[in-house]
Amino acid sequence: MLQIAFIRENQEKVIQALAKRNIDAREMVANAVALDEKRRATQVELDTVLAESNKLSKDIGELMKSGEKAKAEILKEKSTQLREKGKELSEALNIVSEELTLELYKLPNTPADIVPHGKTADDNENVFQEGEIPVLHEGALPHWELIKKYDIIDFELGTKITAPGFPVYKGKGAKLQRALISYFLDKNTEAGYQEVQVPHLVNEASAYGTGQLPDKDGQMYHDAKDDLYLIPTAEVPVTNIYRDVILQESELPVLATGYTPCFRREAGSWGAHVRGLNRLHQFDKVEIVRIEHPEKSHEALDGMVEHVKGLLKELKLPYRILRLCGGDMGFASALTYDFEVFSTAQDRWLEISSVSNFETFQANRLKLRFKGKDGKTQLVHTLNGSSLALPRVLAGILENYQTPEGIVIPEVLRKYTGFDIID
Repeated sequence: MLQIAFIRENQEKVIQALAKRNIDAREMVANAVALDEKRRATQVELDTVLAESNKLSKDIGELMKSGEKAKAEILKEKSTQLREKGKELSEALNIVSEELTLELYKLPNTPADIVPHGKTADDNENVFQEGEIPVLHEGALPHWELIKKYDIIDFELGTKITAPGFPVYKGKGAKLQRALISYFLDKNTEAGYQEVQVPHLVNEASAYGTGQLPDKDGQMYHDAKDDLYLIPTAEVPVTNIYRDVILQESELPVLATGYTPCFRREAGSWGAHVRGLNRLHQFDKVEIVRIEHPEKSHEALDGMVEHVKGLLKELKLPYRILRLCGGDMGFASALTYDFEVFSTAQDRWLEISSVSNFETFQANRLKLRFKGKDGKTQLVHTLNGSSLALPRVLAGILENYQTPEGIVIPEVLRKYTGFDIID
């Protein structure tokens, strides 16, 4: 979340920055500042009462030592009153602090200066495009027809076992899926990311820590009995490894990668654009996470973008990179680049990665800091990216690599699959 000290000192700047997201934040900012003033005033009053109470305790001790019990008893009565006052103020401080936190949770991150104005995905900036769009043979099929033809993914079986949006991968389809996961993890670890295996369920504190709650509450699967959430992305458990941690500056940067299934309710999703692998409730994804010194995070973001570009070049998929506008950015992001591959059979672009810099937004929630060489502690910057999300990458491979004889496996994956064609 945004730091209250920054909001208090830069109210108009915050309001103008959030206007880029098409949000009128004046009321939320005013409420946050008012609650902060109340919190600080209550804290000052509590500190005064506690200081006076401590002084009285010392005075009572001295009076008792000198045998002036009568005077000591008078002060004891006053001390009791101060303790009661302190208890009331402490409770009031807790209440107003919680109210302030809840108000701050409503505010999304402020976009970076280079984020373009805009309301929808149509206003995103195309900043890079590479790869030749293949010309497919006559009778080429979209991936939802190809998977039936070659019997490699079964949506009906997934519906029988669970519900729509939970596919079953079979035979060469399952092997291709596993090959992609291994390939992405190997490339990430070669680039210096430490592989971690993390839980697929997280507690409420973890979901709040990375900004999924309360913003995405309706999109997450929740186990009410144990109060745990199925993860929407590996970003949540991987980043929360460092919740409530103070790193040394020499430990930065921290680079981690992990594969997990991801679970999203995707309420209200329907239509041709969500057919097949285009939109699922459960899907696989390999994630990269970085914890960076604030002065180096945007350079690190550029490096993450180049890393994802390298994966798509090796897969030889046509892709483009979009800088998201304010209206299309995620709640916690300060700057996001989306990668999209072109699906020739569907004649449309499919999002396969988001690479984002959250600056201090997540770190403030996580209480994730580092101690500088000067001994002072400050918030780190956190970043994450899909490297990569599998369903649409798989869809792109199936559609763009199809031939009349079968689906050719990208050369870089053949050592993982053990076969070079699905036929």
